[in-house]
Amino acid sequence: MPPVTLKGINVDFPFTPYECQKDYMSKVIECLQNKVNGVLESPTGTGKTLCLLCATLAWKDYFKDTISARKIAEKMGGAELFPNTPLASWGTAATDGDTTTYYTDIPKIIYASRTHSQLTQVINELKNTSYRPKVCVLGSREQLCINPEVMRQESNHLKVHMCRQKISTRSCAFYNNVEEKSMDKDLVNSILDVEDLVKAGNKQRVCPYYLSRSLKQQAEIIFMPYNYLLDPKSRRAHNIELKGAVVIFDEAHNVEKMCEESTSFDLTPYDLASAIDAVDKLLAEQAKEAGRGDVSEDFNMESINGGLKLDITTIAKIKQILLDLEAAIDSYDVPDKGITKPGSFIYELFQTAHLTFDTRTPIFEALEQITGYLAGKPGIFMNTTGLQKLADIIQLVFCVDTQEGNKGANMPLNMQSSTTKFKVHIHKDTSHHQKKQNTDVWSSSSSKKQGNVLSYWCFSPGFSMQELVRQGVRSIILTSGTLSPLSSFTSEMQIPFPVCLENPHVIQHDQIFVSIIDRGPDGVQLSSAFDRRFVPENMASLGNTVVNLGRVVPHGLLVFFPSYPVMDKTLEFWRANGHADRIENIKPMFVEPRGKGTFTEIIDGYYDKVNDSKSKGGSFFAVCRGKASEGLDFADTYGRGVIITGLPFPPRMDPRVILKMQYLDEMCRKKTPGVQYLSGQNWYRQQASRAVNQAIGRVIRHRDDYGAIFLCDHRFKSTDARAQLPSWIRPYVRTYDNFGNVVRDVAQFFRVAQKHRPPPEKKPAKGSCGGAVHSADAQCVSAGPCHSSESSTKGGFAQKAKVLDSHVPSLKRRRLNEHGGSEGNGMARLCIEYETEMEASRRRPAGLLDALEHSDSRYGDEDEALGGEERANRISTLSLQYDKRVDDELRGGKRKIKVVQERKIPLSPNVSEGKAGKAKSFLAEMKRSLSQVNFQRIMAALQTYKQMDDLDKLLAEAADLFTGDTNTYNLLRGFYQFIRPHHKKRFDEKCVELTGQGCGYKPDHSLSKEEKETLMQNGAKPGKLTSVAVASDSSSSCSQLNASLLLNKGGHHLGIHRLTTEEHLPKNKVLTVDDPKCEGQAPVQSAQKSQIYASFIADVKKSIGLEKSNQLFSAIQSYKKTDNYDSLVGTVVSLLTEKNEDFNLLSTFALFIRPHHKKQYKEMLDALIGDSTGSSASSEISGQLIKVSTPGKAQRKISSFFPSSQRK
Repeated sequence: MPPVTLKGINVDFPFTPYECQKDYMSKVIECLQNKVNGVLESPTGTGKTLCLLCATLAWKDYFKDTISARKIAEKMGGAELFPNTPLASWGTAATDGDTTTYYTDIPKIIYASRTHSQLTQVINELKNTSYRPKVCVLGSREQLCINPEVMRQESNHLKVHMCRQKISTRSCAFYNNVEEKSMDKDLVNSILDVEDLVKAGNKQRVCPYYLSRSLKQQAEIIFMPYNYLLDPKSRRAHNIELKGAVVIFDEAHNVEKMCEESTSFDLTPYDLASAIDAVDKLLAEQAKEAGRGDVSEDFNMESINGGLKLDITTIAKIKQILLDLEAAIDSYDVPDKGITKPGSFIYELFQTAHLTFDTRTPIFEALEQITGYLAGKPGIFMNTTGLQKLADIIQLVFCVDTQEGNKGANMPLNMQSSTTKFKVHIHKDTSHHQKKQNTDVWSSSSSKKQGNVLSYWCFSPGFSMQELVRQGVRSIILTSGTLSPLSSFTSEMQIPFPVCLENPHVIQHDQIFVSIIDRGPDGVQLSSAFDRRFVPENMASLGNTVVNLGRVVPHGLLVFFPSYPVMDKTLEFWRANGHADRIENIKPMFVEPRGKGTFTEIIDGYYDKVNDSKSKGGSFFAVCRGKASEGLDFADTYGRGVIITGLPFPPRMDPRVILKMQYLDEMCRKKTPGVQYLSGQNWYRQQASRAVNQAIGRVIRHRDDYGAIFLCDHRFKSTDARAQLPSWIRPYVRTYDNFGNVVRDVAQFFRVAQKHRPPPEKKPAKGSCGGAVHSADAQCVSAGPCHSSESSTKGGFAQKAKVLDSHVPSLKRRRLNEHGGSEGNGMARLCIEYETEMEASRRRPAGLLDALEHSDSRYGDEDEALGGEERANRISTLSLQYDKRVDDELRGGKRKIKVVQERKIPLSPNVSEGKAGKAKSFLAEMKRSLSQVNFQRIMAALQTYKQMDDLDKLLAEAADLFTGDTNTYNLLRGFYQFIRPHHKKRFDEKCVELTGQGCGYKPDHSLSKEEKETLMQNGAKPGKLTSVAVASDSSSSCSQLNASLLLNKGGHHLGIHRLTTEEHLPKNKVLTVDDPKCEGQAPVQSAQKSQIYASFIADVKKSIGLEKSNQLFSAIQSYKKTDNYDSLVGTVVSLLTEKNEDFNLLSTFALFIRPHHKKQYKEMLDALIGDSTGSSASSEISGQLIKVSTPGKAQRKISSFFPSSQRK
């Protein structure tokens, strides 16, 4: 691959870079050339790590070449060594005019990331490049030590002290080989990660920990976790030299938090008590030995080798210091909210315990010696964590090294300038009782009262960053996939960042779906706000949302909660109310544990379930800022969708959060020149947004990946919340008020994505169980037995989401009330009318058989496009439900059809005049009864209602004026005539509630004028066959459908439950024709078609209720007028998928879709519920019509609508 030239530097890149990758590498080189800092955001999947490595190492090589050129120039005395390549063309861009000519001045590259696993990924990327620098990776003894005795120690600090003891006595064979093996060329020139170092150490019997520290001296690029850089004591312990170095923080979204935590501490009563107890026991032991004469005033060889170089008097002084510090902290009578002091107060407090700049060094060394001695002492385990913590605190608080001419008493004054970024907070210890159970330290009298915790908190990440700058680094580069918003991030760092970049993604628009879901399927507003998160209606709506999104999102689904308490409480509610069972049946649930112990086991179980070819995928429930949201890779099928259930704001009442916000507000008020601070409120919002962005980043991990993001909290709709999303996501964000539209659109998204980007082949799981919820304590969410789906797809590819227990519950819309059953046939004729209205320009089929042939040929073309194999398998659970319904109806009884003549009721010509007169009389009576002011007030309310359609405001005004006196109750009820149809039922109910008497409401009052006119227009002329009365001896089709036997069975079910063509056909339909002049089959076909529509509408009303069927009627009316398919489908999906038995209605509704929308409707069905015949239901119904006139031909025609697997 030819190199890419960027900023005058040739970069060897493994493949042709995208434009966003070139931009990224150019910005990296710009930082290095100009010795400036940069903050670079590039989404996961854009090759950020590879770009960072290649650009940095290319610049380093160019820097080295520039030094070589200068050395040559010095020796040549200005003559050109290569005439065709003048020395000037070698450039000075790499060094930016530096005059150095020493190879030792080539900057070291320090590459820091959050964890060793992330560093391992970076090192593997480096191995894939053409660059081969000398590499070193730093780690702790926890990762690198291979001495069996040291590794048996329980805590890290015990391992440290035992290791030091063995080194001092030369008793570690692995350490003794370090000096010899550190010159081994194979080790020096190899690119080794932590695992490689450990393998090499075991193979060559050399200590990996000290080998890595030895390799550091020669390394050109050093890898380390970034707390090694930010924590002053870790930086000193690893002897990290920063002068002139290039420092890179990868995954830098955590740097802000790490900067603050690395310079903060909490000292609990337990820490002090355990330290006092350890020193007390050491004193007792030393006193006993002194009594036996084993200890002299002078040090003997045994004490030197044992590491204890302290006499009893010094140990006693250390104990007294600890007691004084404990007494000083506990001397404060703190309220529940605690006491807050300035950062400089820490020195006053420590001084009371004789801890000052003058005494810090001897006290620190004494604590280190005691800890080391006790850690290396065989026998009974001694808890030394408190001692080690105190030693670390002394290093932290007195962190500034004494310099020449600036010693002693002046040091506290220097420190006070930096302590403005700190606060001291003393508060009650709430962990007292828990600690008492774990140790016997509290047997002393000090345990009788509750102790205080001393907290020393840093509130400026810039404190650590400015310290790095003071160390003389060349450049600091912060990069991550989620740093947005950059302005607030850089302001927190408090150092300049002249170079900034927000890179776009390399994916296409059809690879990402982002939606803000304001309300759940039941219309309840979704919110994780403090006062709403645990409201039962809110938790239930969120559960329904997860259930329904789980159906349409294939493979792996991630669900992130704001915090562990919210997740625990919500899952508990879902278990108690059946939501967990429904989710479990769709996608087995796995729950992120709080501890590290079982996390790997649970995440492996989730991966296995997603990979299992017999499963429908899995769902993983986790929290923002948790382990799963920060570093795990959910690429491809492991994360096809991510649901964010709320904004994860920090706990508002937490003292640290309160003080942080107060500190920022205080800094904003000071208005320091050249320094910009966030306000406390902006920081608070930023923390939530950054956690959301990090969780979002778990999906779409590379350029061929795709996935959906669902933001399920109404607060995401705000402009501010959307502005803080990553820049590459913002253009794709869509806001939905109708949940049915979300389901429709995301189903379509995955249908297209799976077509263009087939999922990788799924492998059978090793024995995963899909019935249990795998949580930290390995308990099931649902008590039901474990099970797995029997259905699978050819080739092992992932299935589309199938229909399961329940479907999208209907949305709460504007309440439309019931209309009587007599409107059913009018609606049926309306459907017949609009279905063909838009096809007027086309040639209409001459008869019903021709129409069926026309429909047959149209869907036949679609079958050809789908291919033979897929066409043979296009029977879905939808068609199976409908087949079962027809079969059950036939077995339950014969359906008798009687055709009757409709009675047309003419409207009175004086109806409108009567209404106007009645309204005028009512207004006159109201004017007489009310004062002028009140009359104007109610008329204004009426005018507002007319404009805003807000019944609540009108009710409030009317109730206030007319319910104070029983004599005016009739005026309140009289307002009924001014109420719009869709509000009449509600107004009537309110009148009953307020006055004890209704307004004479009838269901047809809820029909609008247009709806009533449409019903009348669809009536037949005298003598025409229009109205059909249907009676059946069979029970309801909906009640006979056993969804649990039919749903989600796929090909396996087809093999067992095959139905013959005859089983789909109705038997012995009896037609009674009232009109003696009826000739031929046309009138019968018209009546039969009208009957089928009326039958469907009757089923709809029985299944979803009159109110919701009225909503459906309204949507059909609108579709007839506007031809707006999208609006119709959003309503239909939300209304006809609430219960399993409703599902066949969704398919049968294809009868009402206009011909030019039928294909689109079929595709929506396929995407929503799996492969279906699309119009199988309509085909069967049409077959019922055909059999009446020509049974033989009709049977052949209906048979052609079914795949060959059913025509046996």
